[in-house]
Amino acid sequence: MKSEKNNPLEEGLRIRKIADKNTLVIFGATGDLTKRKLMPALFSLFKQGFIPKEFDIIAFARSENTDDSFRKVVEKAIASEETSSDSIEPFLKRISYFRGAYSETDDFKRLKKRLEEIDNNVLFYLATPPSAFDNIIHNLGAVDMAFLQDHWTRVIIEKPFGRDLDSARMLNETIQKVFNEDQIYRIDHYLGKETVQNLLVFRFANTIFEPIWNRRYIDHIQITVSEKIGIEGRGGFFEETGILRDIVQNHMMQLLCLVAMEPPSTTEPNAVRDEKVKVLHAVRSLGPDIDENVKRGQYGEGSIDGNNVKGYRDEENVSPQSKTETYVALRLMIENWRWAGVPFYLRCGKRLPKKVTEIAIYFKKPPLLMFGHNVEKEAMANVLTVTIQPDEGISLSFDSKIPGYRTRIRPVTMEFRYGTSFGQVPPDAYERLLLDAMIGDPTLFTRADENEQAWKIIDPILTKWQEGSDIPVHSYRAGSWGPKKVDDWIEKQGRLWRRL
Repeated sequence: MKSEKNNPLEEGLRIRKIADKNTLVIFGATGDLTKRKLMPALFSLFKQGFIPKEFDIIAFARSENTDDSFRKVVEKAIASEETSSDSIEPFLKRISYFRGAYSETDDFKRLKKRLEEIDNNVLFYLATPPSAFDNIIHNLGAVDMAFLQDHWTRVIIEKPFGRDLDSARMLNETIQKVFNEDQIYRIDHYLGKETVQNLLVFRFANTIFEPIWNRRYIDHIQITVSEKIGIEGRGGFFEETGILRDIVQNHMMQLLCLVAMEPPSTTEPNAVRDEKVKVLHAVRSLGPDIDENVKRGQYGEGSIDGNNVKGYRDEENVSPQSKTETYVALRLMIENWRWAGVPFYLRCGKRLPKKVTEIAIYFKKPPLLMFGHNVEKEAMANVLTVTIQPDEGISLSFDSKIPGYRTRIRPVTMEFRYGTSFGQVPPDAYERLLLDAMIGDPTLFTRADENEQAWKIIDPILTKWQEGSDIPVHSYRAGSWGPKKVDDWIEKQGRLWRRL
């Protein structure tokens, strides 16, 4: 838990936004997401005064609990060495437990009566498996809880938002029958990370970068999401999902949009989201070229941090003949004036050597003949790296002369890290996103057309894989950086994966 002390280096850098008085209804309140992310984030906002002391949390779930028993679960989730009973108790008192079933309309009638007694703005949070979305939305509509007299109502929906284009469209239609689009907040926690938000400031508030942020100066861009963990006992889920659906369609497409978008006319939410959607529309259709532009892999047994780990097909609830991808690499082209001819390489995988998410912008190498052929071989392209996690920050590598009588060149790096520059760890992503939903700022949430357009890019790949049994799933050893075939693939294009 972060310190409650004010940071003098942060003064003046952030406009203090206070949420309206509201009641947060969490569906799926006994799940892992609520304990691990939502409650700690809400407690942090409560301590800092970003949400009013009178706000309420109704924890809606099916299991047997009382207010007291559920509060004890929450207390365990938020307690740390820096917290005291004096700071925890006022927060816990705002929490009540509501036992109900997502499919029972009568339970939603009881919930409505509870909300009418509180007489407050309402934010619904669907922290449930996607299979429960339809029932919850239907029943909220059936008992007229989508629009309350004299109060706003909003709904936050967790990913995955659909498993393909058709299901995403159906889900959008279901929700939009009950709620207006401006009430719907499709959450992707990557957009709440400080460095992701800083991308817009970095690009558009600094004269030295935006003029060279285009095809004339940039050779290619790599976006990497690397995870050390495997499937963490979720074999059944991952067999149905795969990493293309789990990571690429949402997280990585969001990063792609923020890197490639044009400057919006204002920071008004829809102005920003309009530019993101334009990027997705400009992505070249993979069509018949999927085999050339998309590679998939699956981890075998290996070693992580010196510990032997089993291969994917040996995991519980995974088929011994599984072709589900745990690694994928894509080459996407954005067909507009800024990016024509610049490839965007996306790669993500499980059981890789380290946990890291970053965006690396590779600039074109200048002609170096004046320094001689040896120096030309030693020199490296300038690389601007935006690290999303675990150590949020930005670095720039450039070539410098090695001290001495001979002319030799070696890359050096300038670095900025949030922790060292501002003296504290950036806020958790869920803190920012929950606060934005409470104050009604949808900038960092996904709009319906954005979600569907991302699926239009991904859907042909999934269809090809389902139809093409001859398309290889390249094996890689756990603890390696992915399949050798994928390294060969990018090398044939005259490039190398960035070493992390």
